[in-house]
Amino acid sequence: MIKIILNGARGKMGKTIAELVEAEKDIEIVAGVDVVEEKGKFPIYDSIFKIEDRADVIVDFSNPEAINNLCEYALSHRIPLVVGTTGLEEHHKKMLQDASKTVPVFVSQNMSLGVFLTVMLAQQAARVLSDFDVEIVERHHNQKIDAPSGTALMLADAIREVRNEADYVYCRADRREKRKKSEIGIHSIRAGNLVGEHRVIFGGEDETIEITHVVTSRKVLAKGALKAARFIVTRAPGYYTMADLVKSLNT
Repeated sequence: MIKIILNGARGKMGKTIAELVEAEKDIEIVAGVDVVEEKGKFPIYDSIFKIEDRADVIVDFSNPEAINNLCEYALSHRIPLVVGTTGLEEHHKKMLQDASKTVPVFVSQNMSLGVFLTVMLAQQAARVLSDFDVEIVERHHNQKIDAPSGTALMLADAIREVRNEADYVYCRADRREKRKKSEIGIHSIRAGNLVGEHRVIFGGEDETIEITHVVTSRKVLAKGALKAARFIVTRAPGYYTMADLVKSLNT
């Protein structure tokens, strides 16, 4: 039985993961962490350092500011860490990279296997359609804090790997000039209870190609997080991503 500490347990993703775990036979949540303590099917603490239960992996969907405590706890208890939190800045990423030298760390800004495939397709399209303009449009619910989404940046970063000169443009409202070929436009929409949609538009002369991924339920992301948890508990210390998980599924 894989025992999980769920960080961000009272959030939307935390609740969805907890719901899915109830139907799983090989995995259970032994404790959660959130800003308010709560007793329920598993205890939720306001600090991860209050948890004394033995766990096999930490799964995090919370806030980037939690990364420092998560890394400290994971290192002191030698527990693998799965991070699905978005909006990570460079110093957060460095903390995770440093922690991965001692414990296995899995990081993905989107836990959907479908999104990973979308990223691969977008990168291949950018390589083939080298003279096409690229625009990325993402739509999420009105409670999402970070913009653009982590997945939009994943898509843009993958495209920039094959278009080294690419520059990200987040707003053209203050520009009075023609679009440059090197631009990758990234646009964010926040409305209602949209779960998540990402559209990559390749605009060429007389033709347009779009690659779109739509999530209609957070269960897709929660299932991916549980796959990541099962994957990471069997790994040696190191920094792992969705590419490593997908590779393991194909072997």
